[in-house]
Amino acid sequence: MKRKINKKKVIIFVVLLLIITLITALIIYLNVRIVDDNSGFTLKENLKTEVYTEANFEDYIDTIEGKIIEKPKIDNKRTGKQSLEFIYLNKDNKKRRGTFEIEIVDTEKPLVWLSNNYSTKIGTDIDLKDKIMCVDNYDNKPSCQINGEYDINTAGVYPLEFIAQDSSGNIFQKEFTLTVYEPVQTENNSNEIETSEPSYIDFNDVLNNYKNENTEIGIDVSKWQGNIDFTKVKNAGATFVMIRVGSQNGVGGEYVLDKNFKQNIENALKNDLKVGIYFYSYADSEKEAKKQANWVIKQIKDYDIDLPIVFDFESFDAFNQMELSIFGLNEVANSFIETVDNAGYTGVLYGSKNYLNAIWKYHTSPVWLAHYTDQTNYEGDYFMWQMCDDGKIDGIEGYVDIDILYKNSSEN
Repeated sequence: MKRKINKKKVIIFVVLLLIITLITALIIYLNVRIVDDNSGFTLKENLKTEVYTEANFEDYIDTIEGKIIEKPKIDNKRTGKQSLEFIYLNKDNKKRRGTFEIEIVDTEKPLVWLSNNYSTKIGTDIDLKDKIMCVDNYDNKPSCQINGEYDINTAGVYPLEFIAQDSSGNIFQKEFTLTVYEPVQTENNSNEIETSEPSYIDFNDVLNNYKNENTEIGIDVSKWQGNIDFTKVKNAGATFVMIRVGSQNGVGGEYVLDKNFKQNIENALKNDLKVGIYFYSYADSEKEAKKQANWVIKQIKDYDIDLPIVFDFESFDAFNQMELSIFGLNEVANSFIETVDNAGYTGVLYGSKNYLNAIWKYHTSPVWLAHYTDQTNYEGDYFMWQMCDDGKIDGIEGYVDIDILYKNSSEN
């Protein structure tokens, strides 16, 4: 016998079930939802941060009643206002969402490598604006101009002014002079030829003065040192050699293998010298730098490399035409070095003291320092010091750079 279904009761049951479900969902939502609430914290007065400066979220919070559980990521690579959103537990242990706005600013003036005086012969084809390096930490192409008039075909002293401005309104301004002169011809009736003994730094002296339990003394070479007798170099006391693998033929140019690379590295290794590698670069993009690093890795894959692979950028006379910011150039170097690191080698940056202080401010790698002096006063960290370019060592006929390698770089 079939029991008759009471449709009215079924409808009431379904309706009640839906109501209970909705109430339960509402209770859950009210308990887990994150409410916007800026009342549980206070901010500091200064909500500005310099571009490219490491910024921590907590630096902007003055007080908070509770605990921060989710922090926002700050983009410190672009100027302008940024809205930051974070999650915190308030004093009642409820999740709350706080929001506030900060501003990334650029207050650094463009960098202009400018002397007080320039001089040139009459009629010389000179482009002062191109000759003077004018770059910015943030802008790829700051406004750079020379105020004043000069005539390259008329002798005289011309007072000029260089003005550079970036997109944030920071201005560099400096007066300088251009001297245009007539070449002076002098008569020399003397038959005597004056000669002077060229000065140089003897490798043995460097060994005596700088070799200790924390240092090794070596050299860096390229095709310019000609045919090297590495047996004599080894016997002279050198324990390592940095070898140029190649160079780029100008901005956008092809990569050229150093013509002495193969014989240099093979003979150095035969004489049990530690070997490092450097590449002379004109890279103007991260993509180009990565391509160069991979090219270098291909050239050295069959050799035992004990020391780092070096990104050697000295092409600052071409920096203007590259239209790169200082930060952008640092990112180019980092791209080369990271590619080398990812391949299992150690990538480092080569730079002189002045450029390390003024240009290489955002790199993230160890440093091979170039500073030609008896005792460097460079205050940054470095693992190797190129202390001269006029060294003399048995096994090389001409001059050679001499380097000091620190086994513990923190003690340099």
